[in-house]
Order: sequence, then structure tokens, then C-alpha cells
Amino acid sequence: MSRWLQVLMLAGAPVAVFLHFRSPGRHLLIFGAATLALLPLAAAIGRATETLADHLGGGIGGLLNATFGNAAELIIGALALREGLTDLVKASITGSILGNVLLVFGAAAVVGGYRRPVQTFNRTAAGVGTTMLLLSVIGLIVPALLHRVASPAAELRLDTEIAVVLFITYALGLVFTLRTHREVYGAADASETHDSVAGERGSVRGALLLLLGSTAAVAVVSEVLVGSVSATAKDLGLTQVFVGVIIVALVGNAAEHFSAVTMAAQDRMDTAIAIAVGSSTQIALFVAPLLVFLSYVIGPAPMDLLFTPFEIASLGVAVLSIAFIAHDGETHWMEGVQLLAVYVMLALGFFYLPK
Repeated sequence: MSRWLQVLMLAGAPVAVFLHFRSPGRHLLIFGAATLALLPLAAAIGRATETLADHLGGGIGGLLNATFGNAAELIIGALALREGLTDLVKASITGSILGNVLLVFGAAAVVGGYRRPVQTFNRTAAGVGTTMLLLSVIGLIVPALLHRVASPAAELRLDTEIAVVLFITYALGLVFTLRTHREVYGAADASETHDSVAGERGSVRGALLLLLGSTAAVAVVSEVLVGSVSATAKDLGLTQVFVGVIIVALVGNAAEHFSAVTMAAQDRMDTAIAIAVGSSTQIALFVAPLLVFLSYVIGPAPMDLLFTPFEIASLGVAVLSIAFIAHDGETHWMEGVQLLAVYVMLALGFFYLPK
């Protein structure tokens, strides 16, 4: 790791935290410091994931990156729940899914395909991920349909039961990825290489330590940044939905952005799509249900899964877009441009969404 990156990692997070407590009213300054602090931490997560992908396979490396990259969203959501900001939490869930499948993978396809005519990836792995995303959208549509005919008590019971179904589905998805179909995600080849290369255990251990440390710092800095973003957005007259869907999601997905684009630039599209789609799947099937469960413990009131019609429509558009891209197992830079265009149009829609 370069010296400047090490310096930024060591200094960025303490500076952001210091400003947060020393000058809490200077929101723009805190926002800038926290953003700069997140960039080297995201780079560190990407480098650690790259090392792990070399030894464990692209799919497993992408799964690890998505897991650690989503730690910030989970912590931010839990803190917002404690303050009763359920609308912001649900908006950030929507924004994380949209950002990963459209912005993250779109940027990865553009960067990776800039000097290559076509990039390929495993169709089976990508198909499973997009199908899981479709399942999550169905889980959000059902409460919205029931909302017009059922009582609030029945709605809340349904939301909790759907959260259980999503959580169980995610757990079975891990069994599929890590056990029954390991070869699809590159784990089989990686295990064979592991026995033949000296010193791999040390490099894997170092990468895991770097991943854990960087993720912990990302969670701390993200909390500082989200606090400043909310106050700044309020001063600028932005809606809470726009803040959650666009600003909070962009900040929380910094690690995934860097990692997926880096992997795509190295023509590792299996890892890039595993990060983008896998992170969205984890948000929908793991983070969202877990936040529903946590709301019963730490929130002033339980959180439902009743998303706005525009949020549901946006998620449906995003899932269909990534499904069309992933169905043939290959992509190029123009498909990345198309995904980015969809994201920009949806972002404009959220910006003009009435309060």
C-alpha cells in the first residue's frame, strides 16, 4: 500500500471525528473531512478484497466485500432507528440497492470495458443474484398492496413475517454459495491453489485484518458523515427521502464503488458483479429484515416495509435493468452507460419528489 494512502487512513478518520465533536455546527467542513476519510478506507477494503479473491475465488471475494461494505449501512440504519427516523432508514435501503446495481456496476462496466470490447462473467452466479433481487422487490410490493385493504396491525404482522422469509432465503443463499455450488463462485479452484503457494496464509490473514480494521473505521466515519449530511440537506431544503436514497446511499456504498471499479479495471468481472449484485442482495435480504427485527428492540416503534410507490417502481426498474445486462454473461462499456443513465433519471425523480 502506498505511503500517501497509509497517511490518509491514519489521519482521515481521527480528523473527521475531532471536527464532529469540536465543531458540530460546521456541517460542510465535517462532511468534506468525512468524505476524504472514507476514500482511503474504501481503497483499503478493495485491496484486501482483491487479495482474498486471489485465494478464495472471485465470487467469495465479492461476497466478503459486500458483507463488510454493508456494515456501515447496517450501523447507520440502527442509529437512525434509535432516533425514530424510519423513513430515512427505508430510503437508504432503497438507495443502496439502486446505487449498487445501477451506479456501482454501471461505473465498473464503463471503466472495465473502456479498452476491452467485451468482458465476461459467470451467468449462473449473476442469475442467482438477480433472481434474489427480484424476490426482494416482491417482498416490498406485497406490503404496499395490502396497505389499501388491511388494518395497520395486520400490515405490521405481515411485514415481520416477510422479513423472516427474506432472512431465511438469504441464509439458504449462503448455503448455495458456500457449500452446494462452491465451484460456480470459484472456491474450488482457489482451494487447490492454496496448497501450492507458499506464504498464502500470511497474506490472507493480513488481508482479513486490513478488511476488519478498515470496515470498523468506515462505520465510525459514516456515522459522523451521515450526521453532517442530514443537517446540511435540511439547510438546503432537500427531502428526507432524497437524502436517504441518494446522499446516504452514496456515502455508505463508497467501499463497494471503489472495489467493483478496481476489479472491473483488472478484468475481474466475476468479482465486480458479485460485489454490486451481492451487496444489493444483502441489503434487501439481510440488512432490511435485520433492521425490522432491531426496530422492536431499539426503536420507539417497529419499522414496517411500506415503501413509497416511487421507491418500489424504482427498485423494479433497477432489477429489470441489471437482469437484462446479466442474462448473457457478458457486458461492455455502453451497457455501463445505460445503467448510469437509468440511475441519473431515477435520482432526478427523487429530487423532484414532493415533500
